[in-house]
Amino acid sequence: MASFNKIVIVGYLGRDPEIRYLPDGTAVCNFSVATTEKKKDRSGESQDITTWFRINVWGRQAEAANQYLSKGRQVYIEGRLSQQEYTDKDGNRRTTLDIRATDVQFLGPRGDESSFSGSSSQSSQRSAPPDSSPGISDDGEIPF
Repeated sequence: MASFNKIVIVGYLGRDPEIRYLPDGTAVCNFSVATTEKKKDRSGESQDITTWFRINVWGRQAEAANQYLSKGRQVYIEGRLSQQEYTDKDGNRRTTLDIRATDVQFLGPRGDESSFSGSSSQSSQRSAPPDSSPGISDDGEIPF
């Protein structure tokens, strides 16, 4: 049986995107996204549990993300999850969750901004209709 690694998150940017270009001209954009889950603790009080993800977007999507995303903007991310461990400046062992995005969709208010959505491969670029939701077809059916 084959295996795969796929994650889908909807969250808010914690900082403005940063873009850089590799020597071959490939764009790479990095930003962080937070997701928050509400849970009740043992005493019945509601608590927010926030998880942070570091996002890496490549190619044409990287340039679009850098142009249209900003801190606080809501975004849909689909990609591959990896866990990285490092030692911080105080000698503490830390873990980060990194996502190499394969699909980025801008959510929330658009104003006069354009929307960009698509996978990282050039042959499968697509744009979502203005009122569509990720994973739901035009007729409201879930495609699985």
